[in-house]
Amino acid sequence: MTAMDQGAGPPQSRTAYVLERLKDDLASGAIQPGDALKQTVIAKRYGVSPTPVREALRILEADGAVTYSPHRGASVREMSPTAAVDLYRLRAAVESTATQMAVERMTPEGLAEIEAEHQALVAARKKSVDPASLSMMNRRLHFTIYAQSSPLVVQYLDLLWSRFTPSTTIWTKAHAVDLEEDHESIIEAIRAGDPVEAARRMSEHILRSSRIREQDPTTRAEGHDEQAVTG
Repeated sequence: MTAMDQGAGPPQSRTAYVLERLKDDLASGAIQPGDALKQTVIAKRYGVSPTPVREALRILEADGAVTYSPHRGASVREMSPTAAVDLYRLRAAVESTATQMAVERMTPEGLAEIEAEHQALVAARKKSVDPASLSMMNRRLHFTIYAQSSPLVVQYLDLLWSRFTPSTTIWTKAHAVDLEEDHESIIEAIRAGDPVEAARRMSEHILRSSRIREQDPTTRAEGHDEQAVTG
């Protein structure tokens, strides 16, 4: 039994730890659409046994981020350009509402956490931290804002973000400064205690991200559209 198995590893449950690591790697593009997800490989990478990996993959399958086939096992669901646009539109609608709720319920401690995450992301970008890491920090900043709203909202948004499986992050040198300026604008409205304006700016930020991904061939989704299932 390893030191991690004995409790010297991550503080949360091993399944939750693996799930968060997988979500970060999916969101940043470190794990690519279509990639096979071998339980033994992931377990070794994250320093856990195969059991929590299997459980985490089942959760991602239920969320729609992972698919299973008899011959390949688990793999990352490929995302089509249409699906990417649809997910961004859903995110813009839900995350603007989450931001409005967050401002309405904001505490000084919550604002301080948001400011800290924002400054950490700015500092990392200035140090030329790799885009995948910037993408993960971006996710933490967004969810630090939404955490001020409602656990129910956070749970729903976590599902939306899990379903988004891009081949690469948009947090590249070409776009990072613009995205960072969007964040500053959103936080400015949060500081001012203006829930409606903060919500509007969040929506614009997410739709800008959608346009970047759609127009930049290096970040555009390339999967095939799935057929709708009707009953």
